[in-house]
Amino acid sequence: MLRSRTMKPRRWNVAPADERARELADRLRCSAVVAQVLLNRGLVETDDCQSFLQPNLRCLLEPSLIPGLTEGAACVARAIRDKKPIVIYGDYDVDGITATAILWHAIRMLGGDVRYYIPHRVDEGYGLNTDAIRQLAAEGAKLILTVDCGVTAIEPADVARELGVELVISDHHEWKESLAEGEYPIPLLPNATAIVHPRLPCHNPYPNPHLCGAGVAFKLAWGIGQAISGASRVNETLKSFLIEAMALAALGTIADVVPLVGENRILAHFGLGGLKKSKLTGIRALIASAKLDGQNIDSYHVGFLLAPRLNACGRMGHARLAVEMLTDATEERAIEIATYLESQNRQRQSTERSILERALEQIEQLQMIENGWRAIVVGDREWHAGVIGIVASRLVDRFHRPTIVVGLGDEIGQGSGRSVDGFHLSRALQAVTHTLESHGGHEMAAGLKVLPANFEAFRQAFVAHVNETLDPTLMIPELRLDCDADLKHISEALVHDLARLGPFGRGNPRPVILCRNLSLTAAPRKVGKTGDHLQLYVKQNGAVMKAIAFGAGSLFEKLREGTIVNLACLPQVNEFNGYRSVELEVKDLQIVE
Repeated sequence: MLRSRTMKPRRWNVAPADERARELADRLRCSAVVAQVLLNRGLVETDDCQSFLQPNLRCLLEPSLIPGLTEGAACVARAIRDKKPIVIYGDYDVDGITATAILWHAIRMLGGDVRYYIPHRVDEGYGLNTDAIRQLAAEGAKLILTVDCGVTAIEPADVARELGVELVISDHHEWKESLAEGEYPIPLLPNATAIVHPRLPCHNPYPNPHLCGAGVAFKLAWGIGQAISGASRVNETLKSFLIEAMALAALGTIADVVPLVGENRILAHFGLGGLKKSKLTGIRALIASAKLDGQNIDSYHVGFLLAPRLNACGRMGHARLAVEMLTDATEERAIEIATYLESQNRQRQSTERSILERALEQIEQLQMIENGWRAIVVGDREWHAGVIGIVASRLVDRFHRPTIVVGLGDEIGQGSGRSVDGFHLSRALQAVTHTLESHGGHEMAAGLKVLPANFEAFRQAFVAHVNETLDPTLMIPELRLDCDADLKHISEALVHDLARLGPFGRGNPRPVILCRNLSLTAAPRKVGKTGDHLQLYVKQNGAVMKAIAFGAGSLFEKLREGTIVNLACLPQVNEFNGYRSVELEVKDLQIVE
C-alpha cells in the first residue's frame, strides 16, 4: 500500500545574513527580509533588484540572438509568401502543445497555409519519425517546422531532404554527440534547412540558454514577423498577438520546469498576468474547467491545475485534442475538449496511483535502497507509457535519486526518467546507449526506448554508471532557507512584499523563512482526513501565530505545550469569513532539545 504523507527529514542550508541587506532595503524601500532574498538570488545592484521586482518587456532579448533563428524565420517567411503548405510538428507535452499553438496562430495571422501534426505518445513516441515525414510529404507538405523536438532527428531530416521537404527545427533539448574526431564531443546535428536552438555552440552564445520549447516558439514567431515586415518591428496585429501569446509561453515555461530567471521570468510574469484576461478561446475554456475564472493565476495553478489537464490528453489519449482546443476550436468545441481533458486527468490520476504502488513494491522487493543503489530503475509490461514520467517524478521526490520508469510493452519498452539537481540525466543515458534503442532529453528529464529483452542489462548498466558518477551528497534532500525572522516581523505587508518576488519555480524558489526558538502554546491538533497534518500555535516574545505543518502527523507524540521548535516556513495570508490573518505553512520542523 502507498505510504501516508510524512514530513521528510532534510538538511537545512540557511543563507548567511548579509550585512548589505539593511542598506539595500533602505534603497529599495522594502523589508530587510526581501532584501536578503534578493541578495541570495545574486542581485546586488539597485537597478537589477528593481528589474527583478518590476519585470519589463523591454528586457526581452532580440530573437536574432538565438542561433539559427534568423535563417529559420526567413525560411518560414518565404513559405508564407509563396503560399507553401506548412506543417508544425509538435510534441505531446504542455511545452510542445503551447509551442505549436503559438506558431500556428502567428503563421495564420501572417497569411500562411499551416496545419499541425502531433505524434501519438505510445504509438509513435517522442520526436520526428520517418513514417510521419513520408506521410506529411505525401499529403503535400513543403515545409515542416518542428517545435520542442527535432534536434536529434538525423535520419528523419535526411528523409525530408530526399523528399524535397524543407525542414526547420526549433528545439531546446540535448543533441547527439560523437567523440570519434577527437577528445572533445562533436555535435551530431540533423541536416536541416535551419536549426533554431538557444544552446547551439556559436561565437556569441544566447544569454538565456534555458529557454523552453514554447519560449523558442515565441521568439521564432516574433522573428518570422520581423522577416515578413523586413524590419525590427512587427505589424500591430502580430504585436498584439505576441503579447497575448505570452500566456501560452508561460504555460510551457512553468510546466517544463526551466529556471524562472531572466527572460524566462519575464515571460512567466506577463504570461501569468495575461491568463486571467486571455482572449484565446481555448485558454478561457481550460481556465473555466479548473474553476479558476476571474482568479489571479500563479505558477502553482499552472503547475498543479492547468498543466496536468493539458498533459493528460497526451498521456491517456492523443494530444492533438489539446492543440485543437488552443488553436482552431470554436467556443463550444473548446468547452467540450476542456471537459474531456478533465475526465482524462482523473483517469490519469487513478492510473498513476496504481503504477506508483506497484513501483514501490518493486523497489522494496529488489531492496534498491537497502543495497545502496544510487539510481532507481523499475519496469513492468502493464504500465501505461503515458503516465510513467509522473511516477518517476514521484519516486524522485520520495527517494531523491535519478529514476527511470519503463512501460515494457510486448515489442518495445518506453521509459521516462527524472533526475536530481546536479546530475545530467541525458548524458548518463548516453553512457549506456549500447543497451538502448534510442533516447533523448536534457539534464533533468529524458525519455528512452529499450527492448524488453535488454531491460535488465540496461538497469544494471545504468545503476552501475550512476553508482560510479553520482556525488552521494546529491541524494540528501536540502532545504534552503533564505533568512531568519522573528514572529513580530512576519506581517501581511511582508507576505505582500515576498509575493513580488514571484513567479516562483525552479531557479527562483518560494522564499523559506527560519523562525527560531518558538514555543508551542498548546499541544498540536491533528487535521486532515487521515490526521497526517498538524495545526500548531506558536509564540515568541509575546507574538502568537497559527501554523500548519503538512505531513507532520508522525511528530504528534513528540510535541506538547511548551515544546521549543525551529520552523522553516512560508508566511501566508489566510482569509476566512472576512477576517484576514497571517499564518505559517511549515516546510520542516526541528525540536530544540
